[in-house]
Amino acid sequence: MSMEYIRTTYGVPAKLGGRVEYTHPSPAKMGTITGTRGARLRIRLDGDDHSGNYHPTWELNYLPPSTMQELRDATPEPAHGCGHMQGRGAA
Repeated sequence: MSMEYIRTTYGVPAKLGGRVEYTHPSPAKMGTITGTRGARLRIRLDGDDHSGNYHPTWELNYLPPSTMQELRDATPEPAHGCGHMQGRGAA
């Protein structure tokens, strides 16, 4: 199912890359929407290595875009380049 299906069916503002607050269990954790699986959202909680499946209306608060931009501005950019191509010459 698509993100559009989730938005329409559940009446939530889910978007790829959108930020959410997962409030169960306490304390709340922040996360990023990474995709869908069926009628569930795939969300990677901050600090986790992998995304999990979450129901779109259960214990989630969707952050408004202005809050997402403020969080992006406060978050340092990741280092670019993983180095896996280093040492390879041009063919």
